[in-house]
Amino acid sequence: MLLFIVKRLLLMIPTLAVISVISYIIIELPPGDYVTTYIIQLTETGDVPDHVIENLRQQYGLNQPWYVRYWKWMTRFVTGDMGYSLAWHQPVRDLIGARLLLSMMISFLSLMFTWVVAFPIGIYSAVRQYSFGDYFFTFTGFLGLAVPNFLLALILMYLAHKYLDTGIGGLFSKEYEGAPWSFGKFVDLLEHLAIPIIIIGTAGTAGTIRVMRANLLDELQKPYVMTARAKGLQYWKLVLRYPVRLALNPFISTVGWVLPSLIAGETIVSVVLSLPTAGPLFLQALLEEDMYLAGSFVMLAASLTVIGTLLSDILLAIIDPRIRYEGAT
Repeated sequence: MLLFIVKRLLLMIPTLAVISVISYIIIELPPGDYVTTYIIQLTETGDVPDHVIENLRQQYGLNQPWYVRYWKWMTRFVTGDMGYSLAWHQPVRDLIGARLLLSMMISFLSLMFTWVVAFPIGIYSAVRQYSFGDYFFTFTGFLGLAVPNFLLALILMYLAHKYLDTGIGGLFSKEYEGAPWSFGKFVDLLEHLAIPIIIIGTAGTAGTIRVMRANLLDELQKPYVMTARAKGLQYWKLVLRYPVRLALNPFISTVGWVLPSLIAGETIVSVVLSLPTAGPLFLQALLEEDMYLAGSFVMLAASLTVIGTLLSDILLAIIDPRIRYEGAT
């Protein structure tokens, strides 16, 4: 196991390097750059002299080849300097740091909500297959999968405005927006977190129920379950100790996909609900071709994906004794 972890850690370095190059090229592929977008905005109020355009390109280093700009950005990135946002005129690290905590909080709580709700329902549906509860949760799961999160957000916003005379957008009340952190602001944040967590977790909960049910049904039909029941082991003790444990493997193996969502999260839902998270900022950086800000988001997501994949492999080896990485000798 130790040798496997060391190999994976060494493999992470070239993997992230290749990802950074590909990501930077993709960000540079659309025609134009930030200065081009900025010049279009300036021309709406009048003509812009050529020397002003050239000065802007020199100021932001856009007159250099892409690989030169990439090398400067990457060498600074590994030291913690993510560059300078062209659109926001702020260091990228400060921009991302201001929103990253809220994004991680919402994504993590949404994931916990999904697992806490979906796992017991999935276990019940598998153990009580074809019962009324199983049919009910199956229908509810399909309904949850069919309704997009952003549509659910719009419906809840409409109902809150029409019947409760209030809004559910944002994470803070008006008196706390822009105010320094305090106990009152933290309590106000907790009061506004429920709706985003429910909206974001709905689709994930519905899908997780179906996967958990299918995995557990497959495990319950295996010979070791029949043997344990024949030996007189209590049914629920048997189910929770062995089949449920093995049915969790797909969720453990997708930890590498969960961690990147802590950065971007549900971008569309965040835009609809006006959440001050990292997702809308990432979207705006792509639209405005703010290459350093967009590239930093991509690199953070890629790094978390690689780290998450390593963690999922390690957890799988711990949870499932059938999985071993040492190899036969």
